[in-house]
Amino acid sequence: MKKAVVCGAGGFIGSHLVKRLQREGYWVRGADLKFPEFSPTTANDFVKGDLRDPIICREVFDQPFDQVYQLAADMGGAGYVFTGLNDADIMHNSALINLNVLESCHRRNISRIFYSSSACMYPEHNQLDPLNPNCAEDSAYPASPDSEYGWEKLFSERLYLAFGRNYGMQVRVARFHNIFGPEGTWTGGKEKAPAAMCRKVAETAEGGELEMWGDGQQTRSFLYIEECLEAVRLLTDSDWTGPVNIGSEEMVTINQLAEMAMKIAGKKLSIRHIPGPLGVRGRNSDNRLYRQQLGWAPSQPLVDGLAKTYTWIEGQIRAQRRT
Repeated sequence: MKKAVVCGAGGFIGSHLVKRLQREGYWVRGADLKFPEFSPTTANDFVKGDLRDPIICREVFDQPFDQVYQLAADMGGAGYVFTGLNDADIMHNSALINLNVLESCHRRNISRIFYSSSACMYPEHNQLDPLNPNCAEDSAYPASPDSEYGWEKLFSERLYLAFGRNYGMQVRVARFHNIFGPEGTWTGGKEKAPAAMCRKVAETAEGGELEMWGDGQQTRSFLYIEECLEAVRLLTDSDWTGPVNIGSEEMVTINQLAEMAMKIAGKKLSIRHIPGPLGVRGRNSDNRLYRQQLGWAPSQPLVDGLAKTYTWIEGQIRAQRRT
């Protein structure tokens, strides 16, 4: 039986990845500061600890593993990343995690490691036009991310690639574009736009008003969790390093995202645009390189994944009201 480690297994993508690997027959060890929030972990073994601590990392990597998935990071939605209030923590915490994980893997001679970077590492100047953002992989340089979160991701990409070159490690680097789905953070300030929009629509009575940061004309694409996992597994098992985008090319404005959530809920609401942290004006995954190298592209329309996410969040709200 093959063995894998998922760092960040208490988080949204990590907890889903644990289940996916187990369905494929892997024995999986999870590692995180916390257990998954919305369902028990299914990991065969779980180390609850801080990966910023090299002693904890040595505990996690106490034996050989076939694959390592490094998703652990200090992160959140726009309200956490783009205010500037959390910049030092974001850079310090995530950099320490990556340094420790790579060093532990190198010491254990664990060679195949997947690293989850982010579309936030792309230059801000390529994402000013909401209708024509440029997120092709070769547009990353000259570098100019719009947040310290993006700068840390760019540094860590180079860190993993350097370990690959110098130590013969089979690293795989992917740039995630707004992954969403059930069992993701949906309240509290660290939620992403699809979850926030579903929550606001679910909590607002028919004919009511929901608040939205900015004018709603900023554009994004969103990839459903199951499609993300498929792309991650294909890349990790391949002979190609990347970096490569993992995202959807179905770009929508945030106003359109809100309208989509309203239609799913069967509600007609008004939108009040208010000041707030926004990030770049436009961002959309460019999947040409992934299609060329691995022959894969996402197939599920945004509305399908959003409907599943809305149903789950609505259930969470109802359960919360009952308690």
